Amino acid sequence: MSQLSFSLFDAAVLVRDNHGHYAPATAHQILEAARQVVDQKMQRGASFSSPVTVKAYLQAKLGGLEFEVFAVMFLDTRHRMIEYTEMFRGTIYSASVYPREVVKEALRFNAAAVILSHNHPSGNPEPSAADRALTQRLKDALALVDVRTLDHVIVVGASTASFAERGLI
Repeated sequence: MSQLSFSLFDAAVLVRDNHGHYAPATAHQILEAARQVVDQKMQRGASFSSPVTVKAYLQAKLGGLEFEVFAVMFLDTRHRMIEYTEMFRGTIYSASVYPREVVKEALRFNAAAVILSHNHPSGNPEPSAADRALTQRLKDALALVDVRTLDHVIVVGASTASFAERGLI
């Protein structure tokens, strides 16, 4: 018994509490630490000209969440990161998204382009009819202020669905 517990303890990721004691990390703590590492690695000015880079970044940011989050990557003219913002948070089924607020943020950051993203906690990465309609509304609203919509990526764990790759944008 002691041998089994010890080997499981060795394999666990440990976190230290305020008293200096170590305990196995929860899945939430591990995902939060991973998000912090991604933030440090892909800071302002990082180039997002490759779909592979974009998907990996968004998977790390949104992949393990149990509720829907709608996020926007604000980019400059050379597709370098200005800001990543989780703009709207919802339930396990949906999140309310307001195009006016997305446009305001794009103007505040002086963005030339955006990549839209949200997760599907349900586990199905396929874009819904509502996802398609929202993407078109956002694209039209952003185009009025000369901000290009490069893609909308849906994240489900380690899977993604790209509107651009599917010809939907």
